[in-house]
Amino acid sequence: MESLASTTLYLAIAACAVATTAYWAHTLGLGLVVRRLATPAGEGPAVASIERGDANGWASNGAVGRFATFATWTALALLAVSLIARWQAVDYAPWSNMYEFTIAFATAIGGFYAVFEHIYVRRGQALSLTRQDSGGRALGPTRSPRALGSVALPVVLTGLVVSVLFFPSDVRPLVPALQNTDLLAIHVAAMILAYAALSVSFASGVLYLAQAWPESDGRRARNRFERLPRAKLLDEISYKSVMVGFPLLAGGIALGAYWANSAWGRYWGWDPKETAALATLLVYGVYLHMRGLRKWSGARSSVVLVIGFGAVLFTYFVVNLWVSGLHSYAGV
Repeated sequence: MESLASTTLYLAIAACAVATTAYWAHTLGLGLVVRRLATPAGEGPAVASIERGDANGWASNGAVGRFATFATWTALALLAVSLIARWQAVDYAPWSNMYEFTIAFATAIGGFYAVFEHIYVRRGQALSLTRQDSGGRALGPTRSPRALGSVALPVVLTGLVVSVLFFPSDVRPLVPALQNTDLLAIHVAAMILAYAALSVSFASGVLYLAQAWPESDGRRARNRFERLPRAKLLDEISYKSVMVGFPLLAGGIALGAYWANSAWGRYWGWDPKETAALATLLVYGVYLHMRGLRKWSGARSSVVLVIGFGAVLFTYFVVNLWVSGLHSYAGV
């Protein structure tokens, strides 16, 4: 089973690399065009070239976007097989160390992104069937939410590559603090899902800043690039992904406190990992507070989301690798 987990992981990395390339081609409006050369005797050999289509939504290269989606779901299927095989090989939830957690984290980011893409692409297609201009003529499709994949999928690919290159994959016995396999499965899974959902808010926040920053005023955002989703849609995706990730993160921290009491005899000890996770929760709490009470949205909120994702990365990578504490068992 361990060999199956490794093989499917490498195949997933390849599929993710293909998806990343396709999402960038889709976002830039590139497509593969095949033409036959004309010769004096008639049609000549076919020649393929990469060309940029028009800048009006996804209609010019919809096949590229659909192929990117297909490659993403293929990578997710392979990663699911890899995680299940790893679970069978080690006989506990496969996120007990840096290698396993990073793979699971990358998988969850891809999964959340794929779900959000599916929802918003379908919504955009439905709108394209009902939108009409003042003369009653149907309008074209809205801008493609698949452009979000040009940020999200590179994050997934980077996580998978880092896990393979820098973290040992050998199977080791669980340290005593981790031998509650039920809490290992539930608590760490909650943290993985929380961080993954918040990663989608990071991707949409980055695209918002590219699309609309600096804003012309506090109420109306610019839409600088034709091929990116409108700023209003990106802001909506950011908010909804935080609304998914924030309660998961709060629940994961609460489960961690419960586990800490059974493992170390206290609910909270200001361990570096605990402190960093709480600080991350507070960053996203500030985002929700300022959005709800002060009506912050747009560029200011997007900056907070970028800072929040930095806190996520600090909590996981920096604390685990360079700051000693009770959670240092997860290092390399």
